[in-house]
Amino acid sequence: MKLENLGIEDLTVDLKPLDHVMGKHAFIRADQWDYERVTYDYKIGSQEKNITYYVRIQGYAIEGNVDRRDAVIKLMTPLLGKHYYPHGIEYGEEENFPKNLIERAKNLIKEAKEELIQYKK
Repeated sequence: MKLENLGIEDLTVDLKPLDHVMGKHAFIRADQWDYERVTYDYKIGSQEKNITYYVRIQGYAIEGNVDRRDAVIKLMTPLLGKHYYPHGIEYGEEENFPKNLIERAKNLIKEAKEELIQYKK
């Protein structure tokens, strides 16, 4: 599910402060990157058996290189996904997401965005 119109999409930020702020807000990049792209995930547990939710924020380098940590990243529209063990994450609009989970995801993104704005390029 796309989480649109939250003001984080199209934000451009240097990678170093982006990593710092996202980590501060528990969005983990881990090994989810290549030379031109980054992905930050926030994991949300569930009472449902074998289900975990993820708030995902992706971005791509408009300048520099992620590997050299000199990239300027343009963020994309965040996603809310549902992980079905062991099959993977589904982001489709046909997925059923609880309203309180959607609101929680939006608030997490808004909080990170408010801090990222000060690093906007």
